[in-house]
Amino acid sequence: MDTSPWLIGTPALIAAAAGVTAFGAAYPRAQLFGNTICRTNAARKLAITFDDGPNPAITPKLLDLLDQHKARASFFLIGGFAKECPELAREIVARGHEVGNHTDTHENLFWRSPEQIRNELLRCSETIAELLGKNPEWFRPPYGFRNPWVVPMARRLGMKTVMWTLIPGDWREKPAEWLIRRMEPIAKRREKSQSAEAGTGDVLCLHDGGHRGLNADRTRTLAALEYWLPRWSELGLEFVTISEAVSAAAL
Repeated sequence: MDTSPWLIGTPALIAAAAGVTAFGAAYPRAQLFGNTICRTNAARKLAITFDDGPNPAITPKLLDLLDQHKARASFFLIGGFAKECPELAREIVARGHEVGNHTDTHENLFWRSPEQIRNELLRCSETIAELLGKNPEWFRPPYGFRNPWVVPMARRLGMKTVMWTLIPGDWREKPAEWLIRRMEPIAKRREKSQSAEAGTGDVLCLHDGGHRGLNADRTRTLAALEYWLPRWSELGLEFVTISEAVSAAAL
Protein backbone atom coordinates (compact mmCIF):
# COMPACT_ATOMS: atom_id res chain seq x y z
CA MET A 1 0.00 0.00 0.00
CA ASP A 2 1.33 3.45 -0.92
CA THR A 3 1.73 5.92 1.93
CA SER A 4 1.26 9.64 1.41
CA PRO A 5 4.50 11.60 1.91
CA TRP A 6 2.42 14.16 3.84
CA LEU A 7 1.51 11.49 6.37
CA ILE A 8 5.10 10.32 6.62
CA GLY A 9 6.21 13.84 7.51
CA THR A 10 3.43 14.58 9.98
CA PRO A 11 5.00 13.03 13.12
CA ALA A 12 8.25 14.84 12.41
CA LEU A 13 6.43 18.14 11.96
CA ILE A 14 4.52 17.64 15.20
CA ALA A 15 7.75 16.81 17.04
CA ALA A 16 9.45 19.88 15.56
CA ALA A 17 6.55 22.13 16.51
CA ALA A 18 6.56 20.73 20.04
CA GLY A 19 10.29 21.38 20.29
CA VAL A 20 9.93 24.98 19.14
CA THR A 21 7.06 25.55 21.57
CA ALA A 22 9.04 24.10 24.47
CA PHE A 23 12.01 26.30 23.58
CA GLY A 24 9.87 29.43 23.44
CA ALA A 25 8.05 28.54 26.65
CA ALA A 26 10.98 27.64 28.90
CA TYR A 27 14.36 28.80 27.54
CA PRO A 28 15.08 32.01 29.49
CA ARG A 29 16.53 33.98 26.57
CA ALA A 30 13.99 32.82 23.96
CA GLN A 31 12.04 35.66 22.37
CA LEU A 32 9.54 33.49 20.46
CA PHE A 33 6.53 34.52 22.56
CA GLY A 34 7.52 38.18 23.02
CA ASN A 35 10.46 40.39 23.86
CA THR A 36 11.97 39.96 27.31
CA ILE A 37 14.87 41.45 29.24
CA CYS A 38 17.58 38.84 29.74
CA ARG A 39 20.77 40.86 30.27
CA THR A 40 21.95 44.19 31.59
CA ASN A 41 23.20 46.75 29.09
CA ALA A 42 26.78 46.93 30.40
CA ALA A 43 29.33 44.30 31.35
CA ARG A 44 29.94 45.93 34.73
CA LYS A 45 26.24 45.84 35.73
CA LEU A 46 24.90 42.86 37.67
CA ALA A 47 21.16 42.74 38.33
CA ILE A 48 20.47 40.51 41.33
CA THR A 49 16.80 39.50 41.42
CA PHE A 50 14.74 37.56 43.94
CA ASP A 51 11.51 35.62 43.33
CA ASP A 52 8.72 34.25 45.55
CA GLY A 53 8.82 36.77 48.40
CA PRO A 54 8.34 38.63 50.54
CA ASN A 55 9.43 36.09 53.14
CA PRO A 56 9.63 37.06 56.83
CA ALA A 57 12.17 34.29 57.49
CA ILE A 58 14.86 35.57 55.11
CA THR A 59 13.98 38.83 53.30
CA PRO A 60 14.93 41.09 56.26
CA LYS A 61 18.33 39.37 56.53
CA LEU A 62 18.87 39.77 52.80
CA LEU A 63 18.01 43.46 53.01
CA ASP A 64 20.61 43.92 55.76
CA LEU A 65 23.23 42.06 53.71
CA LEU A 66 22.49 44.13 50.60
CA ASP A 67 22.76 47.32 52.67
CA GLN A 68 26.14 46.18 53.95
CA HIS A 69 27.47 45.93 50.39
CA LYS A 70 25.60 48.97 49.03
CA ALA A 71 23.83 46.65 46.62
CA ARG A 72 20.47 47.35 45.06
CA ALA A 73 18.33 44.51 43.78
CA SER A 74 14.90 43.68 42.37
CA PHE A 75 12.29 41.60 44.19
CA PHE A 76 9.52 39.90 42.21
CA LEU A 77 6.69 39.54 44.72
CA ILE A 78 3.87 37.02 44.90
CA GLY A 79 0.76 39.12 45.43
CA GLY A 80 -0.74 36.85 48.08
CA PHE A 81 2.45 36.98 50.17
CA ALA A 82 2.69 40.75 49.81
CA LYS A 83 -0.83 41.01 51.24
CA GLU A 84 0.24 38.93 54.23
CA CYS A 85 3.47 40.92 54.76
CA PRO A 86 2.63 44.51 53.77
CA GLU A 87 5.25 46.14 55.99
CA LEU A 88 7.97 43.90 54.59
CA ALA A 89 6.95 44.77 51.03
CA ARG A 90 7.20 48.46 51.94
CA GLU A 91 10.57 47.89 53.62
CA ILE A 92 12.01 46.48 50.39
CA VAL A 93 11.24 49.73 48.57
CA ALA A 94 12.27 51.90 51.53
CA ARG A 95 15.72 50.29 51.38
CA GLY A 96 16.14 51.41 47.76
CA HIS A 97 15.22 48.23 45.94
CA GLU A 98 12.73 47.65 43.16
CA VAL A 99 9.70 45.39 43.19
CA GLY A 100 8.05 43.53 40.35
CA ASN A 101 5.04 41.34 39.68
CA HIS A 102 5.40 37.55 40.10
CA THR A 103 1.65 36.85 39.81
CA ASP A 104 -0.86 36.59 42.62
CA THR A 105 -0.57 32.86 43.39
CA HIS A 106 2.47 31.61 41.40
CA GLU A 107 0.45 29.71 38.82
CA ASN A 108 2.19 28.01 35.90
CA LEU A 109 0.94 30.38 33.21
CA PHE A 110 1.85 28.10 30.31
CA TRP A 111 -1.41 26.19 30.87
CA ARG A 112 -3.59 29.25 31.47
CA SER A 113 -5.96 31.12 29.17
CA PRO A 114 -5.53 34.83 28.37
CA GLU A 115 -8.24 35.73 30.90
CA GLN A 116 -6.67 33.61 33.64
CA ILE A 117 -3.26 35.14 32.92
CA ARG A 118 -4.74 38.62 33.08
CA ASN A 119 -6.36 37.91 36.45
CA GLU A 120 -3.11 36.57 37.95
CA LEU A 121 -1.10 39.57 36.79
CA LEU A 122 -3.75 42.17 37.53
CA ARG A 123 -4.43 41.01 41.10
CA CYS A 124 -0.72 41.11 41.91
CA SER A 125 -0.30 44.56 40.37
CA GLU A 126 -3.31 45.86 42.27
CA THR A 127 -1.85 44.58 45.55
CA ILE A 128 1.52 46.20 44.86
CA ALA A 129 -0.15 49.48 43.88
CA GLU A 130 -2.29 49.44 47.02
CA LEU A 131 0.70 48.79 49.29
CA LEU A 132 3.32 50.92 47.55
CA GLY A 133 1.33 53.56 45.70
CA LYS A 134 2.67 52.63 42.29
CA ASN A 135 1.98 49.96 39.70
CA PRO A 136 4.94 47.63 39.01
CA GLU A 137 6.83 48.15 35.77
CA TRP A 138 8.41 44.70 35.68
CA PHE A 139 7.04 41.16 35.55
CA ARG A 140 8.58 37.72 35.82
CA PRO A 141 6.53 34.61 34.99
CA PRO A 142 6.55 31.79 37.56
CA TYR A 143 9.08 29.10 36.62
CA GLY A 144 9.96 31.35 33.65
CA PHE A 145 7.22 29.64 31.63
CA ARG A 146 5.48 31.59 28.89
CA ASN A 147 2.86 30.89 26.27
CA PRO A 148 1.82 33.19 23.40
CA TRP A 149 -0.32 35.37 25.72
CA VAL A 150 1.91 35.88 28.76
CA VAL A 151 4.35 38.56 27.58
CA PRO A 152 1.75 40.49 25.52
CA MET A 153 -0.62 40.50 28.52
CA ALA A 154 2.10 41.86 30.80
CA ARG A 155 2.81 44.57 28.24
CA ARG A 156 -0.92 45.40 28.03
CA LEU A 157 -0.90 45.89 31.80
CA GLY A 158 2.08 48.23 31.58
CA MET A 159 4.89 45.82 32.42
CA LYS A 160 8.00 44.52 30.70
CA THR A 161 8.96 40.88 31.20
CA VAL A 162 12.26 40.04 32.88
CA MET A 163 14.05 36.70 32.55
CA TRP A 164 17.68 35.93 33.43
CA THR A 165 21.12 34.78 32.31
CA LEU A 166 21.76 32.59 35.37
CA ILE A 167 19.40 30.67 37.66
CA PRO A 168 21.61 28.55 39.93
CA GLY A 169 18.83 26.56 41.62
CA ASP A 170 18.88 27.97 45.14
CA TRP A 171 15.50 26.34 45.92
CA ARG A 172 17.13 22.91 45.90
CA GLU A 173 18.01 21.21 49.17
CA LYS A 174 21.76 21.45 48.62
CA PRO A 175 24.65 22.73 50.75
CA ALA A 176 25.61 26.39 50.44
CA GLU A 177 28.94 25.30 48.93
CA TRP A 178 27.06 23.71 46.03
CA LEU A 179 25.18 26.94 45.38
CA ILE A 180 28.37 29.01 45.62
CA ARG A 181 29.93 26.92 42.86
CA ARG A 182 26.80 27.30 40.73
CA MET A 183 27.11 31.09 40.91
CA GLU A 184 30.75 31.13 39.81
CA PRO A 185 29.98 31.86 36.08
CA ILE A 186 29.24 35.49 36.96
CA ALA A 187 32.77 36.03 38.27
CA LYS A 188 34.31 34.17 35.33
CA ARG A 189 32.43 36.27 32.79
CA ARG A 190 33.41 39.47 34.57
CA GLU A 191 37.08 38.44 34.66
CA LYS A 192 36.98 37.97 30.90
CA SER A 193 35.30 41.34 30.26
CA GLN A 194 37.07 43.38 32.96
CA SER A 195 39.29 45.25 30.52
CA ALA A 196 36.35 46.45 28.43
CA GLU A 197 32.99 48.05 29.22
CA ALA A 198 31.45 46.94 25.95
CA GLY A 199 28.98 44.07 25.99
CA THR A 200 26.26 43.02 28.37
CA GLY A 201 26.05 41.85 31.97
CA ASP A 202 24.19 39.24 33.95
CA VAL A 203 20.70 39.04 35.40
CA LEU A 204 20.85 36.60 38.32
CA CYS A 205 17.65 34.87 39.44
CA LEU A 206 17.59 33.87 43.11
CA HIS A 207 14.76 33.27 45.59
CA ASP A 208 14.11 34.96 48.92
CA GLY A 209 10.94 32.92 49.40
CA GLY A 210 9.21 29.70 48.40
CA HIS A 211 5.99 29.71 46.43
CA ARG A 212 4.37 26.98 48.56
CA GLY A 213 4.18 29.18 51.65
CA LEU A 214 5.77 31.82 53.85
CA ASN A 215 8.92 31.25 55.89
CA ALA A 216 10.70 29.04 53.35
CA ASP A 217 14.30 28.22 54.25
CA ARG A 218 16.58 30.21 51.95
CA THR A 219 19.60 30.37 54.25
CA ARG A 220 21.78 28.85 51.54
CA THR A 221 20.93 31.84 49.31
CA LEU A 222 22.00 34.20 52.07
CA ALA A 223 25.23 32.27 52.62
CA ALA A 224 26.09 32.24 48.92
CA LEU A 225 25.59 35.98 48.66
CA GLU A 226 27.69 36.55 51.79
CA TYR A 227 30.46 34.78 49.89
CA TRP A 228 30.01 36.37 46.49
CA LEU A 229 29.00 40.00 47.11
CA PRO A 230 32.46 41.15 48.31
CA ARG A 231 34.18 39.17 45.56
CA TRP A 232 31.93 40.60 42.86
CA SER A 233 32.63 44.08 44.22
CA GLU A 234 36.36 43.47 43.96
CA LEU A 235 35.83 42.56 40.29
CA GLY A 236 34.23 45.95 39.69
CA LEU A 237 30.65 44.79 39.35
CA GLU A 238 27.91 47.33 40.04
CA PHE A 239 24.76 45.95 41.68
CA VAL A 240 21.74 47.45 39.97
CA THR A 241 17.97 47.23 39.85
CA ILE A 242 16.27 46.17 36.64
CA SER A 243 15.46 49.81 35.84
CA GLU A 244 19.15 50.67 36.23
CA ALA A 245 20.13 47.57 34.28
CA VAL A 246 18.44 48.83 31.13
CA SER A 247 18.90 52.58 31.55
CA ALA A 248 21.39 54.53 29.46
CA ALA A 249 24.51 55.79 31.16
CA ALA A 250 24.38 59.39 32.34
CA LEU A 251 26.26 61.83 30.15
